Amino acid sequence: MLLLGPPVLLFALITWQVVVDGPLVDLDERLSRDLVHPDRASELLADLGNIQVAVPVLAAALAYVAWHGRARDRDRWWLPPLAGAAAMALVPALVAPLKEWTDRPGTPAVPPADGYYPSGHTATAVVAYGAATLLLLPLLRSPAVRRGLVVLCGGLVLGASYGLVRRGYHWPLDVAASWCLGAVLLTGLWLLVSRSSRRRSAGTPSRRTGPS
Repeated sequence: MLLLGPPVLLFALITWQVVVDGPLVDLDERLSRDLVHPDRASELLADLGNIQVAVPVLAAALAYVAWHGRARDRDRWWLPPLAGAAAMALVPALVAPLKEWTDRPGTPAVPPADGYYPSGHTATAVVAYGAATLLLLPLLRSPAVRRGLVVLCGGLVLGASYGLVRRGYHWPLDVAASWCLGAVLLTGLWLLVSRSSRRRSAGTPSRRTGPS
């Protein structure tokens, strides 16, 4: 549970600063002015956080994990894909009320509107690509493939985050807060799946093998 502490505290600090319009917000706005430069590349990178792009990637990973576990007749094979889907479902459930409560305006690069904090696109990217990676890693035997998957996941998340800030769709703090939120959801997913794996490796027999 100690893993949850840092992202929760950092998220609380950022949210507090946004609500009270504290000094971090002033720094955030100055940083945004230096970083924003809308172009086609940043827009394409920002699209990596779209639901239409990120969620199908996660859905494919969940389907493969479910098929893999079912084909090997594993105990509670349905738990990892169900937990991954639940983590993804929690993103809009958490982000939507936070947007309404904080009511943060957008950057000068977007039409006047409120509800930009935290970044839903960033949270979607973090949880979709991160959950897919966490669930697929135990199924991969090659260390090189495992490292490649982690690097790919990090690249997709950072690419989406950079694109959102560069294009001006979000302030940097919007993105940083969603990293924290995603880290909390992924940590919960990892704890649940790893606990289930430890229980299975401790000697719980599958229906196919019978008692050992």
